Amino acid sequence: MAKATKKKAQQNSLASVSGTVVLVGAGKMGGALLEGWLARKLNPRKVVVIDPQPSKQIKALAKRGVKINPKGEIGVATAMVVAVKPQVAPDIVPKLAAHVGPKTVVVSIMAGKTMAFLENALPKAAIVRTMPNTPAAIGRGITVAVGNSGVTPAGRKLAHALLAASGSVEWVDDEALMDAVTAVSGSGPAYIFLLAESLARAGVAAGLPAALAEKLARETVSGSGELLHQSPLDAATLRQNVTSPGGTTAAALSVLMAPDGIDPLLTKAVAAAAKRGKELAG
Repeated sequence: MAKATKKKAQQNSLASVSGTVVLVGAGKMGGALLEGWLARKLNPRKVVVIDPQPSKQIKALAKRGVKINPKGEIGVATAMVVAVKPQVAPDIVPKLAAHVGPKTVVVSIMAGKTMAFLENALPKAAIVRTMPNTPAAIGRGITVAVGNSGVTPAGRKLAHALLAASGSVEWVDDEALMDAVTAVSGSGPAYIFLLAESLARAGVAAGLPAALAEKLARETVSGSGELLHQSPLDAATLRQNVTSPGGTTAAALSVLMAPDGIDPLLTKAVAAAAKRGKELAG
């Protein structure tokens, strides 16, 4: 193994985590995080899952040592990741206080639930509010995090390691940015999926069979995303590299980049999502 690869593997490892890591809510996002933790060598016997209806996949992890809804005393957690739906948070989160101490790092991935809500429900904890997105399910997500004053450098390092199990992690200092983050990356995958839908419909309108149009749209969107991921070039340069002057791509872009084209539409869409995020936060 090359030194750089070995060093990266060591940085990604969660083998050194001590104490208990409690996952509250093991749905799609919580389950994706849990799989990532175990892949990064977090000791399964240190993991407790609290979920009223765990899936078969989650239940199967009990054979590896993960504690699923243990009836005994859980104790105070080293880290707690709260991944329940925000609608049920007011009922569930305050009940978690028994497992939270002054050194517990509580990481919330609940959309719209503010730091103030979390601090009020769990006043002893160091709080990290985050916004992940659905590509976390395949380890290609991106999460933005913000911590309160109780988060120490060690606590931030632990939170970062737990979140990095599902993809990239970025930190901000201003919680007010989280509504815009939600609008861009949290909701963003839906915009990309809509692009694939629309492109397929446009293909059918141009005369393609529906199945072929859908496959072309799907593979083009996913392949272009992977190229953007792997390339050192920015999106604008990659776009320009595809566009020959006076060619077919240029003709299409003249429509998409018109004053009433995709830029103002996305700006309006992101603004609407950010506004709704503020409304949901109360």
